[in-house]
Amino acid sequence: MQVRIGYDISYAHPAPTPMILMLHVHPSRADDLLVPDRMRVTPALPLHVYTDRFGNTCTRLVAPQGTIRFAADAVVFDEGKPDPVVPDAIQHEIAELPHDVLVYLLGSRYCETDRLMNVAWSLFSGTPKGWARVQAICDFVNSHISFDYGRASPIRTAYDALEQRAGVCRDFAHLAIAFCRCMNIPARYCTGYLGDIGVPIDPAPMDFSAWFEAYLGGRWYAFDARHNIPRIGRIPMARGRDATDVALSTAFGASTLVNFRVVTDEIEASEKTPAMTALAQRTRRWYGAAAV
Repeated sequence: MQVRIGYDISYAHPAPTPMILMLHVHPSRADDLLVPDRMRVTPALPLHVYTDRFGNTCTRLVAPQGTIRFAADAVVFDEGKPDPVVPDAIQHEIAELPHDVLVYLLGSRYCETDRLMNVAWSLFSGTPKGWARVQAICDFVNSHISFDYGRASPIRTAYDALEQRAGVCRDFAHLAIAFCRCMNIPARYCTGYLGDIGVPIDPAPMDFSAWFEAYLGGRWYAFDARHNIPRIGRIPMARGRDATDVALSTAFGASTLVNFRVVTDEIEASEKTPAMTALAQRTRRWYGAAAV
């Protein structure tokens, strides 16, 4: 399966403003890019790319005064399979966890394990360890929070989401992550593309999506407390402790979003013309799988 992905985002700045962007497909999926997600910037200016401590590709720049536009169009190969479901995936004892996984047991900016510990144990201590426990957490969060774009808030934490019972996909993820960590299950935040593939089309404008991954049975598995069903075509862009680590854009100064458009569509067989296939092959050879 081929998925067309991309974005067209503009910001306005009253003065030159340093920015950090996380808009590239995650390096773990770089080999699946048939047409690279090469960032186009208007006006043209120097871009500096680096990898952060969580393995995400970041772009650093200084936006000039006025409006700046970021855009990309790419094609990514996907197996077209739903998220794996592995009911017998075990929960590891903490002493058995790899060193680099331990950070995902700790509280973070949006996932206050200290405030949620007693609630988590009262709700989930009776559930079987492992996959069933993570699924029970997803079931609770999915039924407890109402999805509402109108109530989106950049400062809402996992505890706030529990209390307010409303939010957007990042709030579902934060609450589920916090509960998992309280129950000694490593969990990390993910952001990326998730189109309406294999499900009814959502009439709302397309947006980037947030979900989480839990470490079970020696590997990371995707869970989605908002949709709470295995989905097709999940394409990660960044991973971290919570939304703080994976902000799609960070501006060190006044910044106003003036345009936002995201594309995530399966390319139907009728659209795969010989010219498109040739373009994908030429582009892949020219830029390489990890083009920026």
